[in-house]
Amino acid sequence: MRADEMILVSVDDHVVEPPGLFDGRMPAKYADRAPRVRRKRSGVDVWTFEGQDIANLAINAVAGRPREEYGIDPTSFEQIRPGCYDVHERIKDMNAAGILGSMCFPSFPGFAGRLFANVDDKDFALATLQAYNDWHIEDWCGAYPGRFMPLALPALWSAEETAKEVYRVAEKGCFAMTFPENPAVLGYPSLHTDYWDPFWQACSDTGTVPCMHIGSSSQLVVTSDDAPVDVMITLQPLNLVQCATDLVWSGIFLRFPQLRVALSEGGIGWIPYFLERIDRTYDRHRAWTGQDLKGKLPSELFREHVITCFIDDPVGVKLRDQIGLDMITWECDYPHSDTAWPDAAEALEAELAGLSDEEIDKITHLNAMRLFSYDPFSVRPREQCTVGALKAEAGDHDVSIKPSGQTMSHGAVTAAAVQAKATA
Repeated sequence: MRADEMILVSVDDHVVEPPGLFDGRMPAKYADRAPRVRRKRSGVDVWTFEGQDIANLAINAVAGRPREEYGIDPTSFEQIRPGCYDVHERIKDMNAAGILGSMCFPSFPGFAGRLFANVDDKDFALATLQAYNDWHIEDWCGAYPGRFMPLALPALWSAEETAKEVYRVAEKGCFAMTFPENPAVLGYPSLHTDYWDPFWQACSDTGTVPCMHIGSSSQLVVTSDDAPVDVMITLQPLNLVQCATDLVWSGIFLRFPQLRVALSEGGIGWIPYFLERIDRTYDRHRAWTGQDLKGKLPSELFREHVITCFIDDPVGVKLRDQIGLDMITWECDYPHSDTAWPDAAEALEAELAGLSDEEIDKITHLNAMRLFSYDPFSVRPREQCTVGALKAEAGDHDVSIKPSGQTMSHGAVTAAAVQAKATA
């Protein structure tokens, strides 16, 4: 299949929240406490919330930059493409790359909304979180029906409140919710307790997918304080290897057989070995560990319940049958440094060479549509959803790579420094 014939749906991109997000969305009694953007004297833009400045305004939003300018910044709106924070410009960027649909993870609240969860006043925290979710569903995704899969934030401080939010946003057409890949690191009950059962039940009832993104527990794998950032980047998928292990042995999938969970931005090449390992562990050790999967192999539970996601993973594509083709989805990761935007379609064409059209369709869009209750063809005809059709619609929209004149954090940066920046 040629790139122009593909239909691309990305299950992992990111939004840089625009100033004014909360305007008119907070209850009157909380309006003065709503998060706001301010510009510091240094020219840095920051979100301010409850007396603190949030450092990760647009962490790693480097799409459109030459690779030598990649880093953990930028620090102001002028340093990033308007498509990062302006939905109209985002659609132009999507069209120019031939991308039909997108799921956008948050930036300044943290991938799983931990910023709001840390507020002591939980009524205020809930109001802020719901204002954010409503903006995301109504203003960001609602501006262009059929082009986005809404993704809500959880009320992490309470499994019951999170469950209520699942039901509330499902009524608005949102069937995905971020969730930390390891809540125990954030001080919440682990995946091995039944504490989160109201949340899993709500997801099962509504067909909502918890999306566990690398770094959503605000902790990446770092081997030492002086390790170069390359070490952390290389080891990022290990967060989701750990998460997958927790999920398989937690009993969650036995208690909630309808539940599906996505491992966002974790890659897929590691999965065949992982499946062999968990099956061997079960075979050799269950007699003394007491593990009982009720007649199923651990690998069966994984393949039935876990949605896998990749940006660029030639090994995983080759091993697709061992992973489970019907659960593999594609990610663009715009505007972060792992993205192949604006040449994602061309890169994917090369990576999927040799696959049948049926296999390509599943990986590029059909699996995502089925698993995330997403139906773009109800909004626009299928023939207008291809890479070629969208690129033609984009016209002469400029997606050329341009230096910014701004050298961002790179070089001899340590993994610990990046971790501190991301969690500040």
